[in-house]
Order: sequence, then C-alpha cells, then structure tokens
Amino acid sequence: MTVRISILVSGRGTNFQSIADAIKSKKIEGAKIVCLISNKKDAGALLKAKNENIPGIFVNPDDYNSREEFDFEIMKILESYETDLVVLAGYLRIISDPLIEKYKNRIINIHPSLLPSFKGLNAQRQAIEYGSKISGCTVHFVEPSLDSGPIIIQRTVPVFSDDDENTLAERILTEEHIAYPEAVRLFVEGKLKIDGRKVIIDEN
Repeated sequence: MTVRISILVSGRGTNFQSIADAIKSKKIEGAKIVCLISNKKDAGALLKAKNENIPGIFVNPDDYNSREEFDFEIMKILESYETDLVVLAGYLRIISDPLIEKYKNRIINIHPSLLPSFKGLNAQRQAIEYGSKISGCTVHFVEPSLDSGPIIIQRTVPVFSDDDENTLAERILTEEHIAYPEAVRLFVEGKLKIDGRKVIIDEN
C-alpha cells in the first residue's frame, strides 16, 4: 500500500523538496506526495510543487473567522486526497486540536532546535543568546502543546562563537534535509512505535 503524504508549508519549501527528492531517488519507497498546501500565496514551495507536478493549493487564512474554521478547510482538503501522513515543513501556524486529533500520530513536524530547548519562533536566535555550544533539529510527532510531541529524530550541529542566527540556521537546515526524509521513511516503513513520550525505532 502506498502511503499518501500531504505537506503543509509557509515558505521556501526546501524540506518539501528534500522529501520529494528522496521519494524520486527511492530512498523512500512506498510513498507518494499527493498535495502541498500553503497558507502563504507567495510561498516558494508552491512553485517547487508545480515543478514536481504535485498539486499546490493556497488557502488564505483571512477568508476564515477562526483557526478552527481554517483548519476545517485544511481537513477537507486532506480528506479529499486520502491523506495518510501530514508533514509540516516550515508551516508557520499553530494547528488546532480537531486537526491534530483527526490525524493523531500521523502529523509530524521539524523544529530548528534540540527540543525541548528553544520552542517556538526564532529558535536559532534563542540558542545563540543562551550561549549554547550545540544546536540542531528535531523531528517529532505533533501534539496540542507547542513543539512538545514525541521525538523521532534529532541531529546536532556546533554553535560557533561568531555565529549569527542566519549562519546557524543554514547549518541546521543542512541537517534538516537529512533528518526529515529519514523520519518519513521510518514512518512509511512502519518502523515507528510510540511508547508514552518515547518513539521506538525498529529497524529489524
């Protein structure tokens, strides 16, 4: 059975592209990206989706009275594409509880810090201001609490004394492009088991 993936984005779509490339190169087998949804009309990810012949859909948050109404529209789209896995790839919106519950343990996100440290926006700046020596990225399942779901994969990078948030962000992004396709592969192959707060990876 092919796992049908829908990707939610707000920006450039580099993580979307890394997953799409992994599927094309057979690093991820048994999966298909069926649609990309953006809450930003000018998101670069929409062009990337077009270049990959993947439906790219813009949903304008200004057309809805609440987060729940907006997410209900997102859910309708996800259902129409028979989505098995929802991937948040630079999606700069907090997701409402009904959407999380609908796709419980089937929504994953990537965050540019080693969670639980430096949740929320500007994680790279937070790490530098705190004086961290190591930072990185975290792929995790999504729960109602912000950046708090069970952790699937983490990858680390050094924080140099002359780093600013941009240089650190670029170094972390390189690791994101490794971690996210790997997490998707593990999900698609059925190798992830959630045990409380722990994600058990079974590669056997």
